[in-house]
Amino acid sequence: MRRAGSPWMIYVFGALGGLNWGYDTGVISAALVYLRRDFALSSWSEGGIVTALAVGAVLGAALGGRLSDRYGRRAVLILTAALFTLAPVGMALSPTTEVLFGFRLMVGLGTGLAAVVLPVYLSEMAPARIRGRVTAFYVLAIVVGQFLGFLIGVAFAPVESWRWMLGLSVVPSLLFALGLLAVRETPRWLMRQGREVEARQLLLRDRTPAEAQGELEEIRTVQQQEDHDDVRGLRALAQPWVLSILLVGFGLGVYQQIMGINAVLYYAPTTLQNVGFSDEGAIASNLIIGALNILAVWVAITYTDSWGRRPMLLVGAAGTSISLAVLAAVNLTMPAPDGFGPLGAITLACLGLFIFLFQVSWGALVWVVLGEIFPLGVRAAAMGVVTAAHWIANGLVSLLFPSLLAAFGVGWVFAGFALICATAFGFTWAKVPETKERTLEQIERRFRSRRRAPA
Repeated sequence: MRRAGSPWMIYVFGALGGLNWGYDTGVISAALVYLRRDFALSSWSEGGIVTALAVGAVLGAALGGRLSDRYGRRAVLILTAALFTLAPVGMALSPTTEVLFGFRLMVGLGTGLAAVVLPVYLSEMAPARIRGRVTAFYVLAIVVGQFLGFLIGVAFAPVESWRWMLGLSVVPSLLFALGLLAVRETPRWLMRQGREVEARQLLLRDRTPAEAQGELEEIRTVQQQEDHDDVRGLRALAQPWVLSILLVGFGLGVYQQIMGINAVLYYAPTTLQNVGFSDEGAIASNLIIGALNILAVWVAITYTDSWGRRPMLLVGAAGTSISLAVLAAVNLTMPAPDGFGPLGAITLACLGLFIFLFQVSWGALVWVVLGEIFPLGVRAAAMGVVTAAHWIANGLVSLLFPSLLAAFGVGWVFAGFALICATAFGFTWAKVPETKERTLEQIERRFRSRRRAPA
């Protein structure tokens, strides 16, 4: 029987919230070059401005689960769009570091809400056969936003205008707000509210009638079992089988941050300046990093539903560890800054290889897996806890990296990140399950039957 037309516009617009997040994380590395001068920033002040986004994101993540369970996924996305639209104007007009910190905090609040709700929204909307690709669109929006941030950083470097760099994030914010006109509520949230007719209509948009009916029955059965076992809200996270899933999610979310990706993205120009690049050359290198981001996530989107999540995470952890180990060794044995000489070229190459291997695996697929593994009754609450931990880790890396770089240098700092990547390989091997081509309800039943995260 002919399948109903696939609502790809809903998936694309649903993922657009990542565009603003990506732009803000991408452009700040270039803006810091001129913020540092205009506001005479110390290394701690610099880390504080970058970390403001992470602090706000922790707050947004803590609120996002409860709000989306009560008011729906779409309502929280509308709130997110409002925050993303107001904050850029405030950042562009900030007269002091304190005001800038406040508006960066607002961006972070929206980012935390988006990080909780968007993976849940996309995973709940998409059929199992394409869920990996659909959820990875969110990560693609993030890296496209980062590339746009890098591009704007290069464009405004000649006039040294960090205000334009930060303020132009209002453009992706408006795109996200307009895109919400195409977004509908998820069928699983509607079922929780007793709105089965609407849920069925949504499922029929990209499933055959037989597929829609089968999935509806699965959702109903799992919900009844969750109601019987009281798997709802934060208190249910303490149930042993749910806690085992939460620990997998916690590990994925935290490892994604402490493997060094945001140190590289936020401070790539600073790192390259330390090995002899000029200000303009260091900022321009962001374009290479941005292009690699997009290529890597596109590869992940293309192959995650065929290769699987777990193998790609394992390859990514091993590859990032090796690339950072080489980066560390070269910088420790060739300490003299030489611009685009051997040290500078190898540093840039290792950073680029790390970016590609990370984004094709941990960057793209952690959000896919997090959107899949949690039981429906606690999905938003668990995502809130894991995302808050994710952003706390992000904030600590962002805050400490400038001082660690100043104290120990590129070599030793990235040696530490290489070791962390190696332990991420061990964690994935021992704890992370394969989730491809399974409905969310099948994934939940598998965890229930084993009572612990399957290897």
